[in-house]
Amino acid sequence: MARFKHYDYNQTSMVVINYLDQLQPDTFSMLCITPVFYKEAEKLDLSAFHQPYKNDSEGRPAYDPAILLKIILFAYSKGITSSREIQWCCETNIIFKALSCDSVPHFSTLAHFVSSQPQAIEDLFEQVLLICDQQGLLGHELFAIDGCKMRSNAAKEWSGKHLIRHHLSEHQEKDRWESEEELDRDIRKAKTILTLDAAANKIGDFLKHSQPRTGKGKRSKEVKSNITDNQSAKMVGFCSRQNRHFLHPCRSTTSKGTIQGYNGVASVDKKHQIVIDAQAFGEGQEHHTLQPVLETIQERYKRLGISKNLYKEGIVVTADTGFANEANMKYLHEKQINAYIPDNQFRSRDPKLAHQKEKYGKRHQIPGKPKIKQLIPASEFQFDPINLTCICPTGNQISHRGTRDNDQGVPTAYFEGRLLQCRNCHKKHQCMKNPSADNHGKGAGRQVSFPLNDKRPPSYTDWMKHRVDSPHGKQIYSHRMSVVEPVFGNIGTNKRLNRFSLRSKTKVQGQWQLYCLVHNVEKLAKYGHLSQ
Repeated sequence: MARFKHYDYNQTSMVVINYLDQLQPDTFSMLCITPVFYKEAEKLDLSAFHQPYKNDSEGRPAYDPAILLKIILFAYSKGITSSREIQWCCETNIIFKALSCDSVPHFSTLAHFVSSQPQAIEDLFEQVLLICDQQGLLGHELFAIDGCKMRSNAAKEWSGKHLIRHHLSEHQEKDRWESEEELDRDIRKAKTILTLDAAANKIGDFLKHSQPRTGKGKRSKEVKSNITDNQSAKMVGFCSRQNRHFLHPCRSTTSKGTIQGYNGVASVDKKHQIVIDAQAFGEGQEHHTLQPVLETIQERYKRLGISKNLYKEGIVVTADTGFANEANMKYLHEKQINAYIPDNQFRSRDPKLAHQKEKYGKRHQIPGKPKIKQLIPASEFQFDPINLTCICPTGNQISHRGTRDNDQGVPTAYFEGRLLQCRNCHKKHQCMKNPSADNHGKGAGRQVSFPLNDKRPPSYTDWMKHRVDSPHGKQIYSHRMSVVEPVFGNIGTNKRLNRFSLRSKTKVQGQWQLYCLVHNVEKLAKYGHLSQ
């Protein structure tokens, strides 16, 4: 019979270890104590993190911010954002124990450190960026801007418009009447009513102390507020890159529905994919974020002494179609910024892509999913630009819903058929995308639009179209995806940093900068002097 060595889990032993020996070369843990972050080297000024501490003469000693930074950055590099989990790692994981020098900060200390010092985090982000420039990691030739939508620490079920205000009093009166009548007969229902009352009171307090939110752009309509975090917003498409980059390193899809979160906008230098700016916005649309991002980058480069006038020196700016509108094109033209930002029709104007759909099918087409059917085109509708009327192919007049500029700045008339009218039409299956679904709920009939002035004067959008459609513009814009998308893939997929755990725009922006800081530190280790 075979013999084996005896083993016993229920035993105690004394193990002598050196914490420095546990940090392996060429790892993020070792990087945290290299000269860049090592306290004695004084490469980074952490005095901004020291300002909140008032224990010079009284109080117990606090954890050194350098130790807390090392713990948090290493945890983020492993996709750990929970403060409780970080504390547990400091108790059980030998790498965390080595980084923390066998100290175990309480989870509330870690959480407060991340959420209470967004300005100090931005200062640290800029210092690392300056080190990257000093070590030649910034090319100063081209940078790309893009946004990454992530879930936030807010429930989308608590989102709504302030129009609910006039229904609230009626709801509370009904609940009180039901509770008085049925409390003795049904305790369970009474508890439900009390829960509804508490929710109604919570909504009432929120409506009393907050103002309606309005969207950005020309049509500034009220958008949904959120009781949990009113600076976050509902956004279409789960943009954590968790599912995107397993299939296609491409733009976000809407397969994951609507999320409550923030849009983390990052600007990335081309040479080594260093993030030069990271900001969080509580709106899904990206049009209004371009100007503040460009101004922040210019002001930061000037303050750090990297460049006195970044855009006058000819650096190229690229961004995707989400940042394209007439106001942004006018801003770029007036500021003489060398930018290439296409509109959403630029691929359809490229002769090389004219037969792409026939060859390869629609982009991101899901196998087995039915193709979108071809509807009756708007050209089949009889449009009268003088009287602003429209007759559908069956002879019925549809309603005029207003005239406004489209995304290309062209005045456009919009028409919409009544749902009751369209769902009883014999051509509804050729004219509506999903007539059966529209029969069972609220909705609208067929919608069409017509440009009112084909001979409009040239616009700033036309100026950008000419730049992007030129051979030189196509060559420059082709670099955009390879510059910024891998950064989001590294943060969202490799690092699993796919949601924000804080609330309010200021705190979320600090956490987003920490995410990008982890990416920059890895680049610094790989391509900077530390790797030599």
